[in-house]
Amino acid sequence: METIIYLKEILALGKKPRWTPKLTLDDFKVLSQGLNPRPQEWIAKVAQHPKLADLPNEPGAKAIHRYACKMATGSGKTVVMAMLVAWAFCNRGTKPGDPRFPRRALVLCPNLTIKERLNVLRPGDPNNYFEQFDIVPSSLRPELAKGKVLVTNWHWLAPEAEVQKVGGAPIVKLGAESAEAFARNRLGDLWDDEPLMVLNDEGHHAYRPAPVGDEVKLTADEKADREEATVWVSGLDRINAACGIGLCIDLSATPFYIQGSGYPEGSPFPWIVSDFSLVDAIESGITKIPRLPAMDNTGRPDPKYFKLWEHITRDLKAGEKLTGGKPKPAVVYRKAEDALLTLAGEWRQKLEQVTASAPGQDRTPPVMIVVCDNTDIAKEFHRAISGEEFIEADLHDEDEDGDEDTPKQRKKKPKAQKHYGTGLPGFPELWNRPGAEVTLRIDSNLLAAAESEDPNATRKEAAEELRRIVSTVGRLGEAGEHIRCVVSVNMLNEGWDANNVTHILGLRAFHSQLLCEQVVGRGLRRMDYTPDPETGLLTAEYVDIFGIPFSLIPFKGREPGGGGLPPDPPKHEVLALPERKAFEIRFPVVEGYVVALKRNRVTADVGNVERTALDAWSTPTAAFVRPQVGHQIGHPSAHGGFGFELLDRQAYYDSIHPQTIEFEIAREIVRALTEAAHPGKEGLRRESRSALFPQVLRIVQCYIRERVDFNGLHPCEVGLQTYAQRIIGLLIAAITPDNGKGEAALLPRLNRYKPIDSTERVRFKTVKPVQITGASHLNFVACDTNSWEQAAHFQLEKLAKEGLVFCYARNDRLEFNIPYEFYGNPQVYEPDFIVRLTNSVNVVLEIKGKPHEDTDAKHQAAKRWVAAVNHWGRLGEWDFLVCREPQRLAEALTGLVASRRGRIRVVAAELQAQAEGEVVRLRSLGWTQADFARALKELLETRWAD
Repeated sequence: METIIYLKEILALGKKPRWTPKLTLDDFKVLSQGLNPRPQEWIAKVAQHPKLADLPNEPGAKAIHRYACKMATGSGKTVVMAMLVAWAFCNRGTKPGDPRFPRRALVLCPNLTIKERLNVLRPGDPNNYFEQFDIVPSSLRPELAKGKVLVTNWHWLAPEAEVQKVGGAPIVKLGAESAEAFARNRLGDLWDDEPLMVLNDEGHHAYRPAPVGDEVKLTADEKADREEATVWVSGLDRINAACGIGLCIDLSATPFYIQGSGYPEGSPFPWIVSDFSLVDAIESGITKIPRLPAMDNTGRPDPKYFKLWEHITRDLKAGEKLTGGKPKPAVVYRKAEDALLTLAGEWRQKLEQVTASAPGQDRTPPVMIVVCDNTDIAKEFHRAISGEEFIEADLHDEDEDGDEDTPKQRKKKPKAQKHYGTGLPGFPELWNRPGAEVTLRIDSNLLAAAESEDPNATRKEAAEELRRIVSTVGRLGEAGEHIRCVVSVNMLNEGWDANNVTHILGLRAFHSQLLCEQVVGRGLRRMDYTPDPETGLLTAEYVDIFGIPFSLIPFKGREPGGGGLPPDPPKHEVLALPERKAFEIRFPVVEGYVVALKRNRVTADVGNVERTALDAWSTPTAAFVRPQVGHQIGHPSAHGGFGFELLDRQAYYDSIHPQTIEFEIAREIVRALTEAAHPGKEGLRRESRSALFPQVLRIVQCYIRERVDFNGLHPCEVGLQTYAQRIIGLLIAAITPDNGKGEAALLPRLNRYKPIDSTERVRFKTVKPVQITGASHLNFVACDTNSWEQAAHFQLEKLAKEGLVFCYARNDRLEFNIPYEFYGNPQVYEPDFIVRLTNSVNVVLEIKGKPHEDTDAKHQAAKRWVAAVNHWGRLGEWDFLVCREPQRLAEALTGLVASRRGRIRVVAAELQAQAEGEVVRLRSLGWTQADFARALKELLETRWAD
């Protein structure tokens, strides 16, 4: 406020202050013409050089004198605007002929929500700020009342159509509005022939878009932002041309050019004259203090919950990504569920404090907001938190078990209906129920339709209802008073001034501190401005933030210098040698498995299923948050100065039972086992589920009891999607038809066009280092690393000379793949070697060093592949071996052979006992030696014919 007064009342009149300012009077005059007074000193590195005039692109058009005031969210922009109006109107009242002080004020804003809030700037409004904050003394109230204030949104500045249409047909050609007609129509009672004052609330929307090259592809949102800016500034140009704009002030927390503007993103407006930054606001105590993760129990320099999106998108598998490369919504939820539960636990504590408040105290519920990258992710999290979703009615087909040849009547597609189910596990306070929806998802399209105030907007009533709820969150007696969680895309609109936001979860990329500040700002408004009677200061209020890396990270560039380009490495051709035809290895090309349950009987060798270990390193169970009141450089854990606050998942543990988790895991496995069964026969599918569920539940309970390593963590950690989906995948691969109870064996589904492949067709060139082979159909082994392939190659060649290995092949361009699913996404696993032993057993060999997230899923899939191929039986016997140390490969293969011999002895003993019992039975029936010989001959002839 003081800066504006100094510029208008001193420098604009050519007065010199008593001190020597850095900005000279001559500098101010040049800046007011839109020029650079010190071109040698003030060199524009980004966007534009400093200036105090917004120059139109049209030649001859008048410049708009603009001043931008940067004010942090929650620091009182509306109060400052009221002070500016009072300053102009009251001074004009005491100096009627002084045009420096306009008696008319036009207040522009981005949307209808802000427009309604800014009505407090009208002196005649019952809730006006001039009286609430005692801005104007009573002696000057009559002068204030003489002025006129018009509050509206930028849509009001859109030009009228030059052609009037009725029913889509042109009727009258009106022509373009003149500047004066435009100003008269828009200003109404505000129209006069002298300059007015313009206040642009959230003024970063008002800029002149710079041209962009054809190579720049703008998104739909960026195009919409450019159109909004064009309409806003063009409207001001017309008003300036008609009656003049004496003073134009932008007020914004972020007066910077946004992405798609044509200027570098985050570069400042050239007419910023004052800066009350977020850091200043936090340090002065007029906003909440953001608390961000500083460390967690993993010991990482950057806690997982600090850079959450980076952890979510790191090392995504092909099946976990959408076409454009972004993660699938279910993957985002799985990887962020632990953060959500931790933050929700802290939110519940805040809710319990509010609920326990004494009568008369504020009981406004705290709000948690989840900021998502796109609409699909927002839908996934809203469904998971609230339990609300739209599903199609499951109409019972009366003819589903009838005659398939009987023609059926065509049915109408059922409409989607809102269904209320179970939401975030352990947090029923966030579940939606009919008439009590406490978790809200913001539909950006609907909200935009309401904010535009366009009477022709579609779905207007629904949009207006949504806007009314969003704009009144946290206000007692209003439509949004019961909202406890808001799920939105990107960030909530400016003007969303709910002051009861206590927790924010960011689920999107934050490439700039500008974006971080915009999102964090949604939770910085204080709930209470009453000073502490003992200290006279405002008491500290906090907002806990996960997933928004709000700090300054230094850029690390490349080392300068360096030598020239290295020479091209030598190439080697890897191919199958015809003279080693005897070493050819043939293998089935398996695309899936054939499971046809007739009796709905399944089994699983739980003791042979890969283990699951709960890991506090990859999924933190607790985090320390620390207040941040200034910009920081480096890792969050490297700074001190404030105490820590512990956030954990105890609330989740207290409200969920391990048996509930077991039931949910079993239900998902049964659903996966039956979703493709009995197509078109929902009744049969329900029957299968009923029969399978108790069997699968016993398998799940056995697995969790015997094969899960809790490592000191709470048993309910198993319920997190990152563990639950892993267990589901492992058990789906391990569960097989129960042959002993009449079910058909698991069989492989082979590629239709190439059911069997071979080492014979391998031929490729490589720049990798190679090792010459002796006991392989292929001439070389290509090496991806500097050690393990060479060590495995040496051991296999050595074992071939010792008589244990007959031949082997490295699985490089061999296309020997094993299908599996990881977190519900189809993948293929490429083992390292195929080894044929001298006893004719083919071993799928994996040389494994450091385990990865999907390692156990691959190994379980390999065991399933071996079982199915052995049941098929057309390419000999197969086995699977994981070797952790290549130097001990001989020991591992020897152990595999010994184990196989032991299994053969057991099976042989069982068969011998069965045969002897059968012989006794047949002899008791009168069989002679000739009868036995005849039966054996018939059996051999039948097998030979097959």
